[in-house]
Amino acid sequence: MSEQEKKNSVLDKLSSRRTFIKNSGLTVGGVVLGGALGSLLIKDEKSTTTTTETQKHATTPAANPNVALMFFTPNQYQVTQAAVERIFPEDANGPGAKELNAAVYIDHQLAGPWGSNVKDYRLGAFYKAEENQGPQIKILRKDLFLAGLDSLDKYSNKQFEVNFKELEAAQQDEVLLAFSEGKVELYGKVSSAQFFSLLRTLTIEGVYADPMYGGNNEMVGWSMRKYPGSRMQYVTEIQDEKFIELEPQSLNSHMGH
Repeated sequence: MSEQEKKNSVLDKLSSRRTFIKNSGLTVGGVVLGGALGSLLIKDEKSTTTTTETQKHATTPAANPNVALMFFTPNQYQVTQAAVERIFPEDANGPGAKELNAAVYIDHQLAGPWGSNVKDYRLGAFYKAEENQGPQIKILRKDLFLAGLDSLDKYSNKQFEVNFKELEAAQQDEVLLAFSEGKVELYGKVSSAQFFSLLRTLTIEGVYADPMYGGNNEMVGWSMRKYPGSRMQYVTEIQDEKFIELEPQSLNSHMGH
């Protein structure tokens, strides 16, 4: 075979390989890709449109992972929502504790070490505390709260024949007032006033704490009070002669710094 014939033979083989690759798939990094993957990557004039479905997924905001129950049952969560909304109700200034996820904050606090009084002295003796002393009870915070929720429903059924979350707002206020005045006894002879005090404290914390703890949804609690949130410094703003209103920032805002 002459040299020219050898060259023609090699060119024919290369041409056949190119034709095979073109018809069966494509090469990426030296690897032949065909079938389904090849059809996804090869573009022709008839399939150059971008699907709106892909765009929707790209722009859909991720759900807040902090908004998830860790301690309450769904019913306990709903009762808590109803109670916190009466302590910090929605008004002309903005949303109430329910929309601000105060119940989620409470759920997370009770699920953690704080709810189990991990850092508290627990060996007694337990006695009735003076006004300037903290609670002197054996019951854990999480158990006190659950006892309070259970008693809210029992007391509501006794007074109005329905559960607490089903009451009208004025009736819920009446029940909570009775609890705040210690007119109801929880199990273990614990006063309802102790439960109400815990409920009220946690509600306010849930409205104004950093969103990383589950409450203060989208920092609206801070926005209503024009509180700028967590900021590293205010040097620039202090030096300016004009008052500068700052958008609130959470602790998560500093992750990229």
